[in-house]
Amino acid sequence: MDAGDQKKPGGLSDAGYYVIAVCVGAVVGLIGTVFHLSTDVISGWPVLFADVQVSSVVRLLLMGAVAAIMVVASVWLVRTFAPEAGGSGVQEIEGALEGLRPVRWKRILPVKFVGGLLALGSGLVVGREGPTIHMGASVAQAASEWLRLSTRDMRGLLAAGGAAGLAAAFNAPLAAILFVIEETRRQFPYGLRTYSAVILASVMSAIVTESIAGARPDMLIQVAEMPLVTLPAFVGLGVILGVVGVVFNRTLIWSLDAARTLGMRTSFYILPAAVGLAIGVLLVVRPEATLGGEKLAVTLAHENLPLLVLAGIVVIRFVMTMASYSTGVPGGIFAPILALATAVGVLYGTALDAILPLPAGMVAALAIAGMGGLFSSTVRAPLVGMVLVAELTGAYTLLVPVILTCVFANLVADALGGKPIYEVLLERTLRLAGQTPPPETEASDDELGGWDQRERAGQENAKS
Repeated sequence: MDAGDQKKPGGLSDAGYYVIAVCVGAVVGLIGTVFHLSTDVISGWPVLFADVQVSSVVRLLLMGAVAAIMVVASVWLVRTFAPEAGGSGVQEIEGALEGLRPVRWKRILPVKFVGGLLALGSGLVVGREGPTIHMGASVAQAASEWLRLSTRDMRGLLAAGGAAGLAAAFNAPLAAILFVIEETRRQFPYGLRTYSAVILASVMSAIVTESIAGARPDMLIQVAEMPLVTLPAFVGLGVILGVVGVVFNRTLIWSLDAARTLGMRTSFYILPAAVGLAIGVLLVVRPEATLGGEKLAVTLAHENLPLLVLAGIVVIRFVMTMASYSTGVPGGIFAPILALATAVGVLYGTALDAILPLPAGMVAALAIAGMGGLFSSTVRAPLVGMVLVAELTGAYTLLVPVILTCVFANLVADALGGKPIYEVLLERTLRLAGQTPPPETEASDDELGGWDQRERAGQENAKS
């Protein structure tokens, strides 16, 4: 028997497992793309009020009411049917890979899809990658249950489904693969079989996404190659973003705790209603303070806005990201982080240019590098940040500046005691659920996470 077709525990061959991974990737790619396109459609609801014959104040109030209803409805779906569907799904997947959190796919799939559409469509500052990653893992969980896969195979497929969801969200398959390697390095059951499944699912998801939505980078930004003499400026940006990342993470957790305290004392729907009302008004008054921010990031990179305006955008994006995520709707933080980082990068570049004239395109280059830098200091996955930025923007000529920004942002965040945001979110989730995460110890014979050389050894022994 060929080694590639050998049976594994549970009776499933390698080839069979890979076929399942491909099928999961295709389904997740389809769901993720439909979700993305549906979000774009539903986000256009404000145009319905453009021709309404009422005063501007009444129009603002009407838009605020509509956004508030959408946000409250999203929160109601989460709290009523699937509390674990709130926020980003990454920490839930990491918990599931450790056997600490269930993936109730029958509830998560509809709640994450519909609740996510309402949340993102309302204009909240949340990202679509949270719902698609969680839905991707849910599809994998469904396949695992139907096929009665072993625990190891099930967890490997969970990671593959999550990676496929990220690939579908941003059309970034390589970043999705690396996300599993870097972000879930403690939980993912490494092995040729599971690792290959992640690759196959991510690539298949990207193929489906590109066949429907096209192959163009999601946040295409044209920028020239930067001279080597400008590299210190990128190092400086990395240092600043390292600090911003630590502040971002700590403020996000504080916001979640404050929102929970308010909800327990009054109602869990007061804050969502208030934030939704504010979002509806801001969609007209300050549209740059709303939505995930992908389009904002692209426009900011090439707009020559004054310093005070840019500083205002940074502050309002930061505040609205915290307010939006703390409502408890299904939504991620990748896109808001990227938009906030772009604003910081443009602000930094504009300030530098006022002191010392910069080369043409330098501000846009700093905006792009900023995306990777803030991602690295918040998520603490610098390699993913480097590749994600390249795939999202198509700016492959900026690899060296981006690498420097990401590395220094990560080092500064580490020096300041910053922890990966999803690790902190998982710890918080487990604490509120009355669970305790397992201590970090050396791997035992029964450990599922980490690279498992025994799997490879087993194949070699079987061949002999």
